[in-house]
Amino acid sequence: MNNPYLPLPMKLVKNFTETEDKLIHTFTLEFQSEEDEKSFAYTPGQFAELCVFGKGEAPFGIASSPTEKGQLKFSVAKVGVVSTALHLMEEGATVGVRGPLGNSFPMEDLKGKNLVVIGGGFAFTTLRALSTYILHPDNRADFGDLTVIYGARNPGLLLYKEELAEWEGRSDINLVQTIDRPADGWDGRVGFIPAVVEEVAPSAENTVAIICGPPVMIKFTMPVLEKLGFKPEQTIMSLENRMKCGIGMCGRCNVGSQYVCKDGPVFTRSQLLELPNEY
Repeated sequence: MNNPYLPLPMKLVKNFTETEDKLIHTFTLEFQSEEDEKSFAYTPGQFAELCVFGKGEAPFGIASSPTEKGQLKFSVAKVGVVSTALHLMEEGATVGVRGPLGNSFPMEDLKGKNLVVIGGGFAFTTLRALSTYILHPDNRADFGDLTVIYGARNPGLLLYKEELAEWEGRSDINLVQTIDRPADGWDGRVGFIPAVVEEVAPSAENTVAIICGPPVMIKFTMPVLEKLGFKPEQTIMSLENRMKCGIGMCGRCNVGSQYVCKDGPVFTRSQLLELPNEY
């Protein structure tokens, strides 16, 4: 990224309604040239600012993997002016993208490790990017066992349903899906994420847990991971909900001495324990 204030124009090629309530859409954006794509070199876990010209910009985690060439994906909940404008955009329109921003999951450090990926609801976006990257044929042998535990309030709020169905049929990933309470037509697990993590009981030996979700989910999942033997340095969290301007200029993302937009959004649990409990 040459100028951190200058958005890259990208073409909206797909505006897909992800959830039953129609409040989350996934946007597929296409680079306009090879030079643009090369300038946007990113790693799973990073985010970007999406710009709707005339409306404003807002930060969103990158849902695509660098292995998905020529495009970027973002899953956006309809909650404000910018996200509403995005939801109303027609395919073929131009969207500005400022980034990539923040740090990423420590992919080199994760090589050779077993991974437990834990996500809740809308926050599965960057975890989708991480899982897709690991499952790529060029990368899968670099990592150990992959367990993905993902839940939502009901089946209609699960993201990436077609991909989840594909993952279910693979032998190199253990996918565990759950919903909060029973629903018609659902024959999978039922229960909140912390309880399901305890039931699955992944081994902490040579394993890293990566978690992203609503604060209340994270709050109650942490004691479960500790009970299972995961040390603070074995747990990685993403504070995506704290992202603001993306470059640490507005000062609204800070937690203690750390700026989530610049120093994060990815932190180990041990790093967060040294900061004020403001996240």
